Amino acid sequence: MARDSRPLYVGPRIRRIRRGLGLTQAQMAAELDVSPSYITLIERNQRPLPAELLLRLAETYGLDLGAFASGEDETFAQLEAMLVDPIFQDLSLGKEDVRDLLSANPAMGEAVAALYGAYRSATAATLEARAAGGAGAKADPVEEARDFIAEARNYFPALDEAGEETAAALAAAKTGLMEALAERFEKRHGLKLRILPADIMVGAYRRHDRHRRQLMISEALDQASRVFQAALQLALIEARDALDAIVNKASFESDAGRRLARAALANYYAGAIIFPYRRFLQSAEELKYDVEALGRRFGASFEQVCHRLTTLQRPGAEGVPFFFLRFDAAGNVSKRFSGGVFPFARYGGSCPVWNIHEAFRTPRKTVTQIAQLPDGDAYFSIARTVHGGAGGFGAPSAERAVALGCELKHADRLVYAQGIDPDAAARAEIGVTCRLCSRPACAARAHPPLERRLIIDEHRRLATPFSFAFD
Repeated sequence: MARDSRPLYVGPRIRRIRRGLGLTQAQMAAELDVSPSYITLIERNQRPLPAELLLRLAETYGLDLGAFASGEDETFAQLEAMLVDPIFQDLSLGKEDVRDLLSANPAMGEAVAALYGAYRSATAATLEARAAGGAGAKADPVEEARDFIAEARNYFPALDEAGEETAAALAAAKTGLMEALAERFEKRHGLKLRILPADIMVGAYRRHDRHRRQLMISEALDQASRVFQAALQLALIEARDALDAIVNKASFESDAGRRLARAALANYYAGAIIFPYRRFLQSAEELKYDVEALGRRFGASFEQVCHRLTTLQRPGAEGVPFFFLRFDAAGNVSKRFSGGVFPFARYGGSCPVWNIHEAFRTPRKTVTQIAQLPDGDAYFSIARTVHGGAGGFGAPSAERAVALGCELKHADRLVYAQGIDPDAAARAEIGVTCRLCSRPACAARAHPPLERRLIIDEHRRLATPFSFAFD
């Protein structure tokens, strides 16, 4: 039987779409004119998705039929990323093996993905505990919040929809966004928005003074940052219940992790106000994801645009699935988001062969690269420095770099890849991180692979820092 004629088993994807729409199985069944038990069987992959029902799904919920062609869903992405780990290298597993597992037993596939996630967390915690000299490790609030965002693939549909509604209401004022926000604060919440000198703000960029009914923002911020801070405060006031509802569905080991996750959601909501989903996606496609051009159109910074681009995951209206990193000159990662498949290193920094670190050599200039992981997956990335902190001579500031990337198959949609032949262009051979990379001939290696046996020969000096076995 031809590959294209195989039954379509996409149960996990149907379940994710249903949950994203906030529907029960009974509600979806009623809207599709089938029985709830039939929806249950399809979601469990005990029945294939018939072509007639697929068309009905697409028409009812505005879905893209092409998204079902590959049969690849979130679990597939997790398992595919898992195969990068050196512990699977000798097993010769590939994408077809993942597809076979999910077609035969999707529940087992989800269990394997969850088990590997637990293994990675335990391994990272062990390494962290050893580095600290302790027997165990407490929950890391920052990593908890990052994991929470990663599990949702940095997409929160309820916040996007609410942000679009707010943006439409603000646009009706026929003024600039900052003026519209100020008017909304005053009319709806009795708050006066004031831009004040830095010395009055005493080091704060934003302060909500409930007693005096004022929202104060520092004039040391540029206009894009002022607007974002105002939108963020609006999110904290008007979307309080929505933010709580989302974080309360998740489990956190620490209260700090929960609070950081909630803060991240508030930032997400602010971005949804400044970059309304449909208008931003349309502009991104029109401008071929030119970050600077998008920044000018929406009055936003380079970093703000990059961040928002990772969230365009609405079913049937997806943008390029980007990943995003922000890091300093020492390689410390302060932000990490992904709307696509990229196996970020949880600890230990990123690969030094990846040229995103070269952005610091050419400030404010965008550098590009095609990079390939040991499993053969290739990615296209751009990187550029950004300036953080307040304006003014002698004011505290931080020079960081941001990297935005996607799978190479999407590069032709980007203005940055014009004139580049992805098949002929040179590819930098990178790894996830040194401890999880088994490339034997890497002169930039800082640590030996975690799962390989070191070979120590004091009578021989190789070009690479470490020699290790593959047995």
